Amino acid sequence: MTDTDPGKDLSIIPGLSIPRSELDTRAISGGGPGGQHVNKSATRITLRWNVRLSSAVNEVQRERILERLASRLDSEGSLRIVAGEYRSQAQNRRAALERLQALLRRALMVRPVRKATRVPRRAVERRLEDKRRRGALKAQRRSDSTD
Repeated sequence: MTDTDPGKDLSIIPGLSIPRSELDTRAISGGGPGGQHVNKSATRITLRWNVRLSSAVNEVQRERILERLASRLDSEGSLRIVAGEYRSQAQNRRAALERLQALLRRALMVRPVRKATRVPRRAVERRLEDKRRRGALKAQRRSDSTD
């Protein structure tokens, strides 16, 4: 069984699983090429998860998701994912769940704090010496051309 199997909570990161009851999955008819099959079968999947109302995430996680995925949330705080690239409803459902997992994993990733470093003294000295040498070379060219 994979994490995207129906009936099982959707595991995002260790310690965080979204209950299937919080995921609103709907099958709709897909558009585009495909002929009669696409016109008469509802294989496209729309997956919604309300971040603001979810009991699965703690407040820190909720704030991080709301901040990092703000452009993808609607006015109620729902995240909407649509999958319709496969002919099968089951494959599209799996694709939508995998996209939700990947999106939330990226949003919840704690980025390491950058440690400020200094430029080594030798590198500064070398840069200044190169500037002096280059300036002297250009000054030498100027004095030769005016004679």
